[in-house]
Amino acid sequence: MQEALLRSLTPGVLGILVRRGADFAAAEDAVQDALVEAVRTWPADPPRDPKAWLVTVAWRRFLDATRADAARRRREDLVDEEPAPGPTPTVDDTLQLYFLCAHPSLTPASAVALTLRAVGGLTTRQIAQAYLVPEATMAQRISRAKRTVSGVRFNQPGDVATVLRVLYLVFNEGYSGDVDLAAEAIRLTRQLAVAIEHPEVAGLLALMLLHHARRAARTAPDGSLVPLAAQDRGRWDTTSIAEGVEILQAALARDRLGEFQAQAAVAALHADAPTAEETDWVQIVEWYDELVRLTDSPVVRLNRAVAVGEADGPRAGLAALAALDDSLPRHAAVAAYLHERDGDLATAARLYAEAARKAPNLAERDHLTRQAARLNARRRA
Repeated sequence: MQEALLRSLTPGVLGILVRRGADFAAAEDAVQDALVEAVRTWPADPPRDPKAWLVTVAWRRFLDATRADAARRRREDLVDEEPAPGPTPTVDDTLQLYFLCAHPSLTPASAVALTLRAVGGLTTRQIAQAYLVPEATMAQRISRAKRTVSGVRFNQPGDVATVLRVLYLVFNEGYSGDVDLAAEAIRLTRQLAVAIEHPEVAGLLALMLLHHARRAARTAPDGSLVPLAAQDRGRWDTTSIAEGVEILQAALARDRLGEFQAQAAVAALHADAPTAEETDWVQIVEWYDELVRLTDSPVVRLNRAVAVGEADGPRAGLAALAALDDSLPRHAAVAAYLHERDGDLATAARLYAEAARKAPNLAERDHLTRQAARLNARRRA
């Protein structure tokens, strides 16, 4: 009954927020937060006017998100789009806010989610995509984190590992998502590297610089995605690559290997190859083996399957892929690529189309759709 009532009220509440001046995407996000809160509180304390309750809560969530977004944009205005190499010349309080949100009373997962929402300015949907969980699950996690710290004094900063995880997710969203946060993440990681001698801080900074160095080559003039193998390597930022490699080498020399150092080592091997054909895939597989040992992450195993397919052939890659859950994001895209390399164009085209339907953003969806169309045209020729 409650679920049906919420469904019936949602369009009207959404319309009211839009009429009050909220843009549709922000209003939709705010209404989703309000629905999650309703599911949590209504069974014990049902409102007399459900629609008015939803409008009030959603409008407050919209205002909170708008303020957070405005604060984030002010911070972004402090930096250039392309971060300059070397130690950061100025420090603001943003990094301190990251540490405070990573409060010891929160689990690491909740601390990351709360910081991304409150300080990083990401939407609940963007955070959910980064964590590979449903949006409603992430909304509940953020709400619980807010309740946990609502009466806590923020005088116990969180740990470095949690802050690094937040910075990493902010960079990934800025690098591949709808909001450009990559420069801000690099700026804050530079600050952290100056303040703390920690090999994983250095590893994360190196990883960011090596990925950011390829940014100009990642899209064509029409905005379409350019895969790594097809990128014009002359457009890569060699200064950032050199800085990233130098930072990584110094971190690895300390012999305290961590996840971000291993990821940076993979990025450095890609950056070091003069052409895609000269990439040292055997060594990349070895680094992915280290990452699996360190993280046991399904995403790492998915990337490892691609590397195995390049090093040992597509059938070896497909065998590695067969051990993974096919509901994993981008699983279909990886399977399509490996089947194409194995000569099975019909299966590859079908999987590219499936991957396009699941793509997290428009650019990736368009790229995968074109891949499917290309293979279908080859089959008809």
